[in-house]
Amino acid sequence: MAVWQQIEEALSRALGEPFTARERRPLGGGCINEAFRVQGRDRTLFIKLNSADGLEMFSAEAAGLAAILASASVRAPRPIAWGIAGGRSWLALECIAFAPSRSDSSALLGEQLAAMHRCTAQAFGWERDNTIGASPQYNTWTQDWAVFFRDQRIGRQLQLAREGGLAGDTLERLQHLQEAIPRLLDGHCPQPSLLHGDLWAGNWATTGDGCPVIFDPAVYYGDREADLAMTELFGGFDSSFYRAYRGAWPLQPGYATRKRLYNLYHVLNHFNLFGGSYASQARTLADRLLGELR
Repeated sequence: MAVWQQIEEALSRALGEPFTARERRPLGGGCINEAFRVQGRDRTLFIKLNSADGLEMFSAEAAGLAAILASASVRAPRPIAWGIAGGRSWLALECIAFAPSRSDSSALLGEQLAAMHRCTAQAFGWERDNTIGASPQYNTWTQDWAVFFRDQRIGRQLQLAREGGLAGDTLERLQHLQEAIPRLLDGHCPQPSLLHGDLWAGNWATTGDGCPVIFDPAVYYGDREADLAMTELFGGFDSSFYRAYRGAWPLQPGYATRKRLYNLYHVLNHFNLFGGSYASQARTLADRLLGELR
């Protein structure tokens, strides 16, 4: 009870008015945090809980959502407050009521995502490190995209994989692939676009009026194709989404190869989080990419 009392006190300060929970409903669907729909007198909030060391993760998530909202492109939950209460970290967000997707929702998301990607920076990375799922994601500012992706994305995941026991021929092939990234991206000079960073089908939904909403970001500035590639990794985005995106901002030749490279990052991350067959999937991607250099 002390946890919720402290959260309510912090929320009252953040909102500038008393907030007392009339109902707290646990929500499923997440594997990293506990989640609750918390109903106050005249507002409803979505609140996540984790261990105390999750505060930096929540703070970075709030900053990422704020960056998406500042782009004035696609809707995202508004962060309200976050902190430590009773030895637990917590994050309170605007609670958005979702509804089944309408026929035009996917196309609207494609248009709005292209608009978000037009928000750019002077280098690749972000103002702070954050997380991709439960894994650390490093965002040191880098001028060269190939160097950033080689070192801050594939390199960091391979380091975690080695520490987790990946070895032998699979590790060797992935290391060769990492070294070959500048060759694979030779001549490709994207601008640093604001990315969601973890855009799979489970991280977007629609409101009752068909408005797309994206959430659970792993924000950074990178090649916009990395967001598009992730949408293809696990499926769940229909053809109208891709038509609308390409209509708003066509992709460059060579995307079919680059998307495999970009998705290798997420496959490696899934190996580091869950193990299993993701190692062989990563090896297959590496072999195919290396084969294209011959």
